[in-house]
Amino acid sequence: MCAGLGRIVFSSSRELTRAITAKVVSAGHCFVPWTCHAAESLFATLFPSDCRLCGAPLVKISSLPVCEDCLSAMRPIPGEVCSVCGEGLVSPYAFAQEHDEPRCGLCRRLGPPFAKATAYGSYDGGLRELIHLLKYEQVRPAANVLGRMLAEAITDLSSSVGETCLLVVPVPLHTRKVRQRGFNQAELIARAALKLKPVGMQLTLESGILERRRETQSQIGLTRHQRRENMRGAFAVTKPAEVQDREILLVDDVFTTGTTVSECARMLRRAGSPRVWVATVARTLKIEATYAISEEEEESGLAKAAHG
Repeated sequence: MCAGLGRIVFSSSRELTRAITAKVVSAGHCFVPWTCHAAESLFATLFPSDCRLCGAPLVKISSLPVCEDCLSAMRPIPGEVCSVCGEGLVSPYAFAQEHDEPRCGLCRRLGPPFAKATAYGSYDGGLRELIHLLKYEQVRPAANVLGRMLAEAITDLSSSVGETCLLVVPVPLHTRKVRQRGFNQAELIARAALKLKPVGMQLTLESGILERRRETQSQIGLTRHQRRENMRGAFAVTKPAEVQDREILLVDDVFTTGTTVSECARMLRRAGSPRVWVATVARTLKIEATYAISEEEEESGLAKAAHG
């Protein structure tokens, strides 16, 4: 039997199993591969467990109770997205202007306070449930998988950012929620992502730049104006001297309506940051109602027809 594994569960994920096996072998507890395979079979027999997402039996040792099929199904956002906010695009006019990057109608009309936002995947299905495992069930190993996804999202920004040194700022939670949850998921995911940061990108994590001064109600069901009012004054920059003249990479687990990251970006810009970038693990997509439109379409009224 392989001793010294610590707290474990079972998973069919080959990648996670290989990582754990390597750790055990390097520690000198398992001298031949078949010993660990025998231990996995024995543990799976004596302590059966199921995937927390789909319920399938887990047969391999892992710290994350999620099967390989569920992990493999968490894919990047398909198709084209808005070059500013990352929203999915559905329009035959998305590339009508070769000299211009595709943008959704909202970003053409009202530019957000951040330079560019990107996300790894859509906030639905297994990815949504994996994020919930971390946030609401305190399954902390999920932060490592989500961190790899966030690292991929950050990589998407590398061509736009260039060689600029970015200050990485996680979106903060209110202190009461941190005490209740035990951690800020955005910070956990960011720390995991920075271990895999893209080659050439200069990233420095600073979790104390922003603070959440008041709790806010759920944004669900609110109009755009109500969402802005809900977030107004919720965040403050605690270290303006560190923000002055520094470009910021704002990170979070989910980009839903964009109101939260926009308010954070607005506060950072007001404190002296020349540019704020945004990277999240997931984002809510509304592609059924989103179109990339050109300035000519707006002027001719075709945009109104497309939405109506």
